[in-house]
Amino acid sequence: MRKFALFATVVAVLAFASLASAQQGDAMFGFGTLMSSGSCNNNTGLCPQKGGLYPNIGADVIFHQRLGVGFDVAWRGGQGNYAGIGLPYRPILYSVNGVYQPRLNKKVGADLFGGIGWQSTRFYSANYNCSYFSCTNYVSSNHFLVDAGAGIRYYFWGHVFVRPEVRYYYIKNNTNDFTSNNVFRAGASIGYTIGPE
Repeated sequence: MRKFALFATVVAVLAFASLASAQQGDAMFGFGTLMSSGSCNNNTGLCPQKGGLYPNIGADVIFHQRLGVGFDVAWRGGQGNYAGIGLPYRPILYSVNGVYQPRLNKKVGADLFGGIGWQSTRFYSANYNCSYFSCTNYVSSNHFLVDAGAGIRYYFWGHVFVRPEVRYYYIKNNTNDFTSNNVFRAGASIGYTIGPE
């Protein structure tokens, strides 16, 4: 988690540093869950990637004509039981997106986004692997992903908004760990807009 905290801090600093030339910036925090089709495969022992509470944080910077860039990370809040065999696991989904934010009226706007990223699924064990710098008790399975999604933001108090959203992830070679490459995340975020709404 220390690497994640450092990465998130660097992204936040870069995003806010670029606000000088931006029209606005947004920071968000929310929760959701993953959905995927299918059931456990008795031949392979793989199960669909679904369920669990997924907290997420994100930020974006919007420039001219309501176009911008954003970063988002979502992770399984608690370790899951992989395929029901007692192996703890936790997926983490990172994405960098192009963002389009059309305004629908004074209090309502849409967020349309798509981009690329990666999924890192951590499989935990009781054994620790140590190096000079750190010790970990997990092995990661990393996969490239492409994502697309949409959300509706509603400003309910000044610059504070709530945004229900849905995202689609195509995770390349996700069938190495789960039964499908196609995963959806549905949830909602609360956020704050810096700059004009």
